[in-house]
Amino acid sequence: ETLAKEFSVPAVYDSVPELYDETRARLVVITVPETAMNTVSRSCFEFPWTVLLEKPPGYNIQDAEAIQSAATAKNRKVLVGLNRRFLSSTRTALSDLRQFEGPRFIHVQDQQSLEVAASFGHPKVVVENWMYANSIHVIDYFKVFGRGKVKTVTPVFPWDPGTPRVVVAKVEFDSGDTGLYEGIWQGPGPWAVSVTTAEKRWEMRPLERAAFQVWGERRLHPVEVHAWDDEFKPGFRLQAEQAVAAALGKPSACPTLYQAMETMRLIRAIFGQ
Repeated sequence: ETLAKEFSVPAVYDSVPELYDETRARLVVITVPETAMNTVSRSCFEFPWTVLLEKPPGYNIQDAEAIQSAATAKNRKVLVGLNRRFLSSTRTALSDLRQFEGPRFIHVQDQQSLEVAASFGHPKVVVENWMYANSIHVIDYFKVFGRGKVKTVTPVFPWDPGTPRVVVAKVEFDSGDTGLYEGIWQGPGPWAVSVTTAEKRWEMRPLERAAFQVWGERRLHPVEVHAWDDEFKPGFRLQAEQAVAAALGKPSACPTLYQAMETMRLIRAIFGQ
């Protein structure tokens, strides 16, 4: 109630049924801790609104599959807040890359720490599955820039939960695109993505900023960030617009739970858990 007052939220409800009965809303947004997502989402699936889940859609693949099964059983429209798909940097690079038909090489760099995750007070089960909770932010870029379906995932430096250090995996798509996941799990490293073609290379480091390099040059050309990504948390303004469009039955670029599950399964393939 204190938070609602601070941000001028007109009403606070004690339960999901009360929220629906009082508002008859077309869209509900679920932003709860990972371990509560299953229970809260199932409660929301009892009503015919569009549901936007914060990522991850489950603290691990089994939890996410249970949520997906519950949504399917109720025939609900469920979206997932993969907001980095809506960064102006992501969209600018993706739009430009469509002009090149040749294969793409997608390099995703990740940095995580189980010790840091635990220090934030996350439950043990969330920390043990931290790749789903946090690496999803960057691993989803394989699904953004990789064309076609993932064909094979080959661990180069496999995940070792007992001694998490460096994780590297090759990701191959049936389109001919290739990706490389590089995760530093004990040490400094960036969150960064690059996509290389024979003609042009795009780089996002940090993810909110994009720059390109053309064949024959050594320098990067930065591109301007959309004003929305300066005025709001990057990606959230456009994501909200697209979620509303989906709730109104209009065309929407907001990823569905089915699409998010493709990323969750890719995480499982990279880490083997």
